[in-house]
Amino acid sequence: MNWEAIGESLDAQGWAVLPGLVAEKDCVALKALYADAARFRSKVVMARHGFGKGEYQYFAYPLAPLVEKLRTTLYPPLAGIANRWQAAMEMDFRFPDAHADYMAHCHAAGQKRPTPLLLSYQAGDYNCLHQDLYGAESFPLQATILLSRPGDDFSGGEFVMTEQRPRMQSKAAVIPLNLSDAVVFAVNQRPVKGTRGIYRVRHRHGVSLVTEGKRMTMGLIFHDAT
Repeated sequence: MNWEAIGESLDAQGWAVLPGLVAEKDCVALKALYADAARFRSKVVMARHGFGKGEYQYFAYPLAPLVEKLRTTLYPPLAGIANRWQAAMEMDFRFPDAHADYMAHCHAAGQKRPTPLLLSYQAGDYNCLHQDLYGAESFPLQATILLSRPGDDFSGGEFVMTEQRPRMQSKAAVIPLNLSDAVVFAVNQRPVKGTRGIYRVRHRHGVSLVTEGKRMTMGLIFHDAT
């Protein structure tokens, strides 16, 4: 991965696409995990909570090996970007180099429940705009990997992000993804340089209406939950 270009994209728009992050065979393997209840700590039916329509399951510890590998491999370069953002926003905390050390920090703060998840959408499903914040501790970047093939497995269901700048209306972006692509994006806020210095832009993300078929994704969140 060209992390310099990824960092520039994240700085400029709050998201970056990582093409072909996982092999297609691994997409199949990850989707198959959804039926194995022993892999997960909880299941959420989104309509029951006003989150949208569809469902998702949070993995339990120990994570499936590929999920653990993706989480620990993506974290270090993202931590470098995150720390640059922390400095720009004059925030004191710096994220450690290794994900295991950051997990120890989260767990010491009482956030011990794993947050990587698999999401499943059918025709008529969608995900409302939201932020994945699960406690006082949060890593400012996360990733979503598309496990289904657009046009063949499903239609609709685009990944959507919004940004809210101070005293301005929200701006939306529809981010095109193919099977096995990932999008890395801001969880909550990112620094933007303006004429009077740095200000903070707030982000939300969601999924538009799935019109046909079945869409599955995996979410990689780098902080744990209370």
